[in-house]
Amino acid sequence: MRINSKEELLNKKAEIEQLINGFTCRVLVCSGTGCMASGAQKIYDEMVRLCEGIDGVRIEMQKDIPHVGVIKTGCQGLCELGPLMRIEPYGYQYVHVQEEDCLEIVERTIRLGQPVDRLFYRHGDEVCPKPEDIPFLNRQTRIVLENCGKIDAESIDEYIAAGGFAALAKAVTEMTPQEVIDEVTRSGLRGRGGAGFPAGKKWSQVARQKEKTRYVVCNGDEGDPGAFMDGSVMEGDPYKMIEGMIIAAYAVGAENGYIYVRAEYPLSVARLRLAISQAEKYGLLGDNILGSGVNFHLHINRGAGAFVCGEGSALTSSIEGNRGMPRVKPPRTVEKGLWGKPTVLNNVETYANVPKIIVQGADWFRTIGTEGSPGTKTFSLTGAIENTGLIEVPMGTTLREIIYDIGGGLKSGAAFKGVQIGGPSGGCLIEDQLDAPLDFDSVKKLDAIMGSGGLVVMDENTCMVEVARFFMSFTQRESCGKCVPCREGTKRMLEILEKIVAGNGEMSDLDELEELATMVQSMALCGLGKSAPLPVLSTMKRFRQEYEEHIRDKKCRAKVCTALRQFHINPEFCIGCGKCAKNCPAGAISGKIKSPYHINNDVCIKCGSCKDNCNFDAIYVEM
Repeated sequence: MRINSKEELLNKKAEIEQLINGFTCRVLVCSGTGCMASGAQKIYDEMVRLCEGIDGVRIEMQKDIPHVGVIKTGCQGLCELGPLMRIEPYGYQYVHVQEEDCLEIVERTIRLGQPVDRLFYRHGDEVCPKPEDIPFLNRQTRIVLENCGKIDAESIDEYIAAGGFAALAKAVTEMTPQEVIDEVTRSGLRGRGGAGFPAGKKWSQVARQKEKTRYVVCNGDEGDPGAFMDGSVMEGDPYKMIEGMIIAAYAVGAENGYIYVRAEYPLSVARLRLAISQAEKYGLLGDNILGSGVNFHLHINRGAGAFVCGEGSALTSSIEGNRGMPRVKPPRTVEKGLWGKPTVLNNVETYANVPKIIVQGADWFRTIGTEGSPGTKTFSLTGAIENTGLIEVPMGTTLREIIYDIGGGLKSGAAFKGVQIGGPSGGCLIEDQLDAPLDFDSVKKLDAIMGSGGLVVMDENTCMVEVARFFMSFTQRESCGKCVPCREGTKRMLEILEKIVAGNGEMSDLDELEELATMVQSMALCGLGKSAPLPVLSTMKRFRQEYEEHIRDKKCRAKVCTALRQFHINPEFCIGCGKCAKNCPAGAISGKIKSPYHINNDVCIKCGSCKDNCNFDAIYVEM
């Protein structure tokens, strides 16, 4: 069972490839969190039941045997269209698959090789039978997500068959630790967690510390609302991230590592645990890896859901069993991190890039992306967009390409208004910036940050003041409270924003907001506090008129802020049925049966119950 050399790894790869190629058909059921929530487990179970006994299709359920035939993959990307299923070798991509579709898929596709046309994706009038036909997928460049949706997320054998652990074998048998660091440095790989610090530089700083006890830590906390990139990698291809961590450990001389995963990612935790146990069984993790004398042990730490634990010092404090709170720097994590020892801390995506860099070289990696930000970036594309999901594109790709060419444009033909990048610590970009390249340096020039990669697209029906209030509410709630500027500053900023959306704002509030934002940004202890005002500052800069309308005119142009809404009854449409009055919890509606009713907006609580219950569209909203 144990693999003791590079040669044995290659032999194992050939053995598994032969086994996989021996099956005439493979059914790949997307089992990422999104598809699982849409019923993918029932579809998988039904396909297993229907396929048992069919020649050329085999179901293996033992943990130490690759799942061939019907398998669970990681996220296939098209989250909006799940549950998803791919059928190999035909390359068919089915969308919106339901349990009742399974029998037809088995009878037509698996038995006869014929497609079920109604389950194909449609781009306008064009039918897209295969992934490469779908604009959302064929415009991507996948390095980190290369295996997601293509291999069994619970089988180390399938990862090996796809070339897995070849980078590890090369590193520990053909390269010195310094050569590994040099290769990562030359690649220009920058940390994908948001700061964009060069990974090779961080590794070299740890490697040259006098203290010989070192740690490698992976930040899988991913707390941004709307972000699910790291979670999808941990669910869909945990082995690649683990391989990257082992290589990092070899490079810096660490023998222990930790993966910090938020507790809200139970599927990620389960698949990481399985992946670690499988890697240990094969001798690819633990003592004497691949017979090289290299030792590395990996542990999982489940976070308690605090957003602040995405910050390096708070994260290490949480692993140690303490409350996750940032500390003053210096010393930095590379000098005194976990248990006061030098620590390499990168996020999931950063580590997942490393194996390809080691195998294909730094020069290859630099052919992708931009000069200052080589490689690709994963994004979770959400909001008012036609195709939501998980994407990976070269650094420097423009927002216009992502939103319109990949995302399919905005839903219902609504006008584009903005996109929130970088989550609650990021900023809002507008139409004038659609052609700006998305890379670390370019985004920073736009007064925003890349963050971990969440992109929330907003249309004309979005209130930007409410957006700022939402993100400020999140950061204020997630503040650890250690430093006064963040604890009290964000609280006061939230109070002002709530006052404005409630229709009670004053023009002087805008000056106070800006003053508070500048203070928090300059004086907060950690990155959470320093970046917390960015959504407010960016929306005030680019949508100041909306703030002024809320205050001066008591108007919300997007008709979102309920306190500024006024409900009226059109007497021409009202038949006097009285249904609105019966459903009004505030008793604000009066009138006589068979005569038009009236709403007293001084009593109305803006709940919208009247409008929801009117069958004649007689009730309308004025802002």
